[in-house]
Amino acid sequence: MHICHRLVLLMPLLAIVAGCSDDRPVLHIYNWGDYISEEVVEKFEEANNCKVEIDAFDSNEAMYTKLKQGAGGYDIIVPSSYMAKLMYNQAMILPLDHTKLPAVKRHFDETYATLSLDSDMTYSVPYFVSVSGIGYDSRRLNNFKPTWTMFDRADLKDACSLLNDHRETMGAALISLGYTPNTTNQTEIQHAVKRLLGWKQNIAKFEVDAAKQSLASGEFKMIHTYNGDMLHVSAEKPYIKFVIPQEGSTITFDNFVIPTGCDNLELAYKFINFMYEPENAAENMNHVMYVMPNKTAISLVDESLRNNPAFAIPTEDLKRCQPLEDLGDANRFYTDAWDRVRN
Repeated sequence: MHICHRLVLLMPLLAIVAGCSDDRPVLHIYNWGDYISEEVVEKFEEANNCKVEIDAFDSNEAMYTKLKQGAGGYDIIVPSSYMAKLMYNQAMILPLDHTKLPAVKRHFDETYATLSLDSDMTYSVPYFVSVSGIGYDSRRLNNFKPTWTMFDRADLKDACSLLNDHRETMGAALISLGYTPNTTNQTEIQHAVKRLLGWKQNIAKFEVDAAKQSLASGEFKMIHTYNGDMLHVSAEKPYIKFVIPQEGSTITFDNFVIPTGCDNLELAYKFINFMYEPENAAENMNHVMYVMPNKTAISLVDESLRNNPAFAIPTEDLKRCQPLEDLGDANRFYTDAWDRVRN
C-alpha cells in the first residue's frame, strides 16, 4: 500500500517533468557575432517547432581552425566567400540541392552573381554583402582624408585598430600599394608586410566586433571595419562616418553553407530558404544593417536605411572594390605574412 501510495503521488510530478521536456529538433549554426535578428530566428523556431542554437566566431581563420581541430555538430556555417571555396575544395561542406531552396531561386539578385566566387551557388548561398573600409570619428579626427595612408599618421598612435583578419588587412595594405588583394607575388606580399608593420606602430589592437564599440566610446578615433558595423554605430552617433578609401577596398559575401556531417539537413535547408523569404530578409536587414542580395526584400527595408550610402554602396564605390579569392596552395603566403605582422 505504501509503495502504491508513493507511485500515485509521483505520477503528477512525472507528468509535469515530461511536459517540461523539450524534444524539439535543434539547428546548430556557427555565425559571426551580432549577425542575425533574434526575432527572425524566433519566428523560424515557431514555424518549424524547433530550437536554434548559435555559436559565434570573429574571424574566418578562427572558425576554420576550430573545425579542422575536430569541432563539429553544426548544421549551418557562415564563412566568407574565399573561405567557403577553400572549405568546399577540402570536402568540408556539401554541394547544395537547389530544389530545396525555392525562395533563393525566386529572390536572389543576379546582379551580385559576378562578384561571387560561387556564382552558380554550387555550395554556398550569399547571406550578406560586406565592404571593408575606414570608420572614423569626424568630431575628433582633424584633416581626415579617404585613404589607407591615414594609418601612417603619427598623431593617431594608439588611437586606431585594424581588422583581425589576415586576408582583409593584408588586402588593405596591398590595395594601398596599388596591388591586387589576391596577388601571389612574393615581392608584393613582402611590401604589404612592410606597410602593415608601419601601420602597426600606430594601432592599439587588431579587432573585429569590439572595434566598433571602441570607436563609439571614444577609445579609438579611426578603425578598419565593415560598412554594416559602422551603420550600427552611426545610428546612435551620427558623427561616426564610414568611407571606402580612394585606392579601393575589398568586397565579400558571407554565405550560408552546410557542413558535411550535418545532423539536421532538412532543417538547414528550411532555414536558408526561410531567411530568403522577403519579409524575413527585410526584417533581418533592418536589424543587422547589411545588404542581402535579395531583389524583392530591398524595397521592404526601412527607407532611412535603404537610402544610406553605407548600406546601399554607390555603384562608383563598388567599382573600386575587389572580391577576395581563395588562393589554393598560395594561401600559405598570407598566413606566413600574417604571422610576421602579428608577432
